[in-house]
Amino acid sequence: MSAANKLGAKVRQLREMRELSVDQLAEQSQCHADLLQRIEDGELVPSLTPLMNLSRALGVRLGTLLDDEPHDGPVLVKAGQLPGVIRFSGKDPVATKSNLDFYSMGAGKKDRHMEPFLIDVQPRSGGKPPLSSHEGEEFVYVLSGQIEINYGKTVYNLEAGDSIYYDSIVPHDLHALGGPARILAVVYAPF
Repeated sequence: MSAANKLGAKVRQLREMRELSVDQLAEQSQCHADLLQRIEDGELVPSLTPLMNLSRALGVRLGTLLDDEPHDGPVLVKAGQLPGVIRFSGKDPVATKSNLDFYSMGAGKKDRHMEPFLIDVQPRSGGKPPLSSHEGEEFVYVLSGQIEINYGKTVYNLEAGDSIYYDSIVPHDLHALGGPARILAVVYAPF
């Protein structure tokens, strides 16, 4: 089953358990009902901001929507054995592609408060990137390539070895410059 199908099934199951209609959950999560329906139908995995809003509205951690089988022990990822990729739709207006391939480095860790990801980032084509915001904090460490972060009205350019830690409530966007890049990102979302 694809990541989109797993996520959609979890969202639908949690929504139905709480006896919410699609319209009710859409209103509570500030997501459009059509977007929510596409998620539940397994057509797409949205960017992190709508996912965080959905998890908050459903009363679960972000990881609950992304994980398969939570366990209590540590999560070990050996070199060269990356977990399955999650391709978020990003902020593409038609939500059909992603510039970000996420590998959840904490998938399955029960009751975690941080979401660590290894992310392959592609350059963005087109004009000025749309900014998004959500509660919490983010830490980004550039492993390879170059990254541009639009944070509020400020632009930060980072190279391999650089890092940035910021409040994610400030509208922001991250994309690669010149060619593909790889980052380690840790997202904290208060529950």
